[in-house]
Amino acid sequence: MKKTKLISALILAAFVCFIFTSCGQTEKDMEPKSAEYDLQNIADSIETAEGFEPQIGIVLGSGLHPIADEVEVVQVIPYDEIPVFPDSTVAGHEGRYILGYLEGVPVILMDGRVHYYEGYTMEEVVTPVRIMAKMGVKTVILTNASGSMREELAPGDLVCINDHISSFIPNPLIGQNDDELGERFVDMSEAYDPHLRSIAHEAARELGMELKDGVYMQVTGPTYETPAEARAYASFGADIVGMSTVCETIALRHMGVNVLGISCVTNYCPNVVREGTSHEEVQEMADKAGGGMVKLVRLTVKKIGEERAAE
Repeated sequence: MKKTKLISALILAAFVCFIFTSCGQTEKDMEPKSAEYDLQNIADSIETAEGFEPQIGIVLGSGLHPIADEVEVVQVIPYDEIPVFPDSTVAGHEGRYILGYLEGVPVILMDGRVHYYEGYTMEEVVTPVRIMAKMGVKTVILTNASGSMREELAPGDLVCINDHISSFIPNPLIGQNDDELGERFVDMSEAYDPHLRSIAHEAARELGMELKDGVYMQVTGPTYETPAEARAYASFGADIVGMSTVCETIALRHMGVNVLGISCVTNYCPNVVREGTSHEEVQEMADKAGGGMVKLVRLTVKKIGEERAAE
């Protein structure tokens, strides 16, 4: 009984905290969009190589830059060369699109993402993935680094995201709906495409790798979790936690884009191991596990490409 009351109290406290911390930002996110920030205007300002039509988008999380080295590059577009475009301020995030071929498949890489904790609105945070969709991609692979709230998900493990919890961040679809992007109310019962997940697991088996499954929770950051927060998140059903991905998934599903999410566990949260965490340590572990992620993403992209070519 005491444990049940404690969990209920934690849930209520977390919900109240979310309401108070997000209301101001939600009001900002609901402000009318300026004409210059129109997504189509941004997309039209980007000149891509003639004849290049990307099929798959890949978002590179912390420490996962080596995937970019595997691409046969056609074009590089720095974010700071795109008008009214958000630019990453976080170490380890380059801030550029890379267009090219991976395993013969035309792809566009988002080499560095922007985060809500950097001070951007949610509209700005999801702009880079929305622009990829505007460029024609119908499938996006989102990668990230995460903290584990389960002993069985250890640092260095790769996790295929099978669901998420978005309750602790402002929803990127709050505000006036853009009917040209998608419908007002979006079904999220299969936010992470089951078929894409099966392809990723098949690729992992062929590589002799273990790809685990888990529920990902996004929080605003930039602080890491306290022991009490980690216990509360685990009680909600979250397996891993991070500061990205969920808002991007929502924005992409709104536009009808299929999503595959793969997370690299970089540390245990303090509900499992009472040790401090630093950004440097997270990057170091992501770098160590990056080789496995590169192999997995490469083979997954190849399989998706082969499947589409056979259609």
